[in-house]
Amino acid sequence: MVKIGINGFGRIGRLVARVAFLHHEDVEVVAVNDPFIDLTYMAYMFRHDSTHGKFPGEVSVDGDKLVINGKGVFVHNCMNPAEIPWGSHGVDFVVESTGVFTTLGKAEAHLTGELRTWSYPLLQLMLQCSLWELTRKRTVLK
Repeated sequence: MVKIGINGFGRIGRLVARVAFLHHEDVEVVAVNDPFIDLTYMAYMFRHDSTHGKFPGEVSVDGDKLVINGKGVFVHNCMNPAEIPWGSHGVDFVVESTGVFTTLGKAEAHLTGELRTWSYPLLQLMLQCSLWELTRKRTVLK
């Protein structure tokens, strides 16, 4: 089981979480960081995505966690990646989806905290699966 953290819960971050929960039993989303989104609104946006439609599973808030299909996801609101406690959640990889840390030098800020590694290939793999899902859905709807 690969444990991932998602930095940025906008369009791409939500898509990565959606694909992980719907199509990848070997990937567990354990933490999300977004300094600009309130936890309640995070749950609402994940549940009712304006592009991808309503999430077919259960989404709720329990204390300071986002609960998706019964699994609690830790939520943080840190501006500085070095302050995100990825390591305390056992995160193996971080999917950087803020659009801010677009170079290797900037993204390495995640490594100054508790994280050992971060990766973009996981995001690419998951996006390929979600693009397949969207293509299939559009074909079925036609």
